[in-house]
Amino acid sequence: MTEEEIVVDERPIAGIGTLVFGKWDAAEVTCNDPGLAPYVNLSTVGVPHSGGRHANMWFGKSKLSVVERYINKLMRTGSYTGKKQSAMKAFETALDSIAERRKTNPLQVFVDAICHAAPMEEITRIKFGAVSQPKAVDSSPSRRLDVALKNLAKGAQQGTHKSKRTLKQCIINELNKASEGDSTSYAVSKREEVERIAASAR
Repeated sequence: MTEEEIVVDERPIAGIGTLVFGKWDAAEVTCNDPGLAPYVNLSTVGVPHSGGRHANMWFGKSKLSVVERYINKLMRTGSYTGKKQSAMKAFETALDSIAERRKTNPLQVFVDAICHAAPMEEITRIKFGAVSQPKAVDSSPSRRLDVALKNLAKGAQQGTHKSKRTLKQCIINELNKASEGDSTSYAVSKREEVERIAASAR
């Protein structure tokens, strides 16, 4: 075969670069929270599955895409443990539905939901001898992102409990409500509860 007969396929590989699931461009997504912006990582290569290669590195999770971290947190309960393919498919189809309904980039909705679900302050307990009292502390950006992803995933999981709604429908419901700051969202209500307790412990 001569060099002239060789045909090079120049089509981009799905998911390589800034395309999440090979569909949505992460480069056009903005984070309105300046504290969270450096920590929200949307870069992905192909399928969002790293196999835990960052698990033993300090702050290795900051190199993971928030899409993969959210999918991992969806698997934290007994009914979804280890079912990464089904969790990934549910999240992908949920993003498809959000894009179809709202005519916008669904990753922007996801990032807005994270911003509204991340608590600014929490409480810790300080002991003075035998007396323990709560004290309000500011949350670090990394901690805020962890808590937001956990509560968004937990809200979607709890929606399926003793209900006919699928995980996909619950993810759509939770992300839509959280992106608008609606207090009926599980993640937003948890943020408000934690901040209210912290305000009383100042």
